[in-house]
Amino acid sequence: MNAPGMNTLDQLKQFTVVVADTGDFNSMRAYAPRDATTNPSLILKAVQQDAYKPLFSETVAAHRGQPVEYIVDRVLIRFGLEILKIVPGRVSTEVDARLSFDTKATIAKARELIALYEAAGIDRKRVLIKIASTWEGIQAATVLEKEGIHCNLTLLFSPVQAAACAEGGITLISPFVGRILDWYKKRDGKDFTAEEDPGVQSVRYIYSYYKHFGYKTEVMGASFRNVGEILALAGCDLLTISPDLLNQLQSMNDTVVRKLIPAEKATIAPVRIDTSEPAFRYALNNDAMATEKLAEGIRAFAVDAGKLEALISAA
Repeated sequence: MNAPGMNTLDQLKQFTVVVADTGDFNSMRAYAPRDATTNPSLILKAVQQDAYKPLFSETVAAHRGQPVEYIVDRVLIRFGLEILKIVPGRVSTEVDARLSFDTKATIAKARELIALYEAAGIDRKRVLIKIASTWEGIQAATVLEKEGIHCNLTLLFSPVQAAACAEGGITLISPFVGRILDWYKKRDGKDFTAEEDPGVQSVRYIYSYYKHFGYKTEVMGASFRNVGEILALAGCDLLTISPDLLNQLQSMNDTVVRKLIPAEKATIAPVRIDTSEPAFRYALNNDAMATEKLAEGIRAFAVDAGKLEALISAA
């Protein structure tokens, strides 16, 4: 039952945990999300804004003379700490995308990041370590979860990635709705309604798969292109939304109808997916969209990580 006068964003919050997909503190204050997600691209964008330059400069100056990788981690943590002053829940901090195919290095980096948060007085329960959903990344996250280091598996585009994360006991996954749509629009040369949207359909399938088999891993739809995609996933465990789309939702008064319901059984019960390494690699290889978008995402995050390093070196 929607309360009279509730805007669309407030209605959505009745069914779904809303997360801010930004490094902009002011946006977080404006839309009151529970959690916030960041990545190298968002942090890079933030540190180039006048409002955040002093925070960036101060952090770099405090660690001058240290290796650039060391300073990058301190910048990420500094932003994470500021975000945790604003949101009541969790912040996601990303492991360098260039470690996406190195399980041991990913584990080591995640432990370092958590240690920095804990040294600053933050409980590890309030931090999600963001890792790309490669085979190696999922194996790293499986180890980390057993140590109480909670993970957010990002750049997720296919059911086999989602199934492997669930089997590994991962806390949360971020299926990229809009990037899936981008791929199909480019391939098919046409637009899709929200109900037809391949990204929406992918998240709905993953959500029903998890609920059917009783997995505890949370599903957080990400990377949205329009409010139609968001509203088509009302009821998803979490949705991480950019400030411009949060603004649109806040200024709308459309009635929100819950689309994803945990107890609702799929018309056709999903078949359990084989998540052994050979099956995982073959299924991912067979999914052109997921293969291309995963590789493209890792490359883009790696480029922005390099740009952040260059800014630090020049500071």
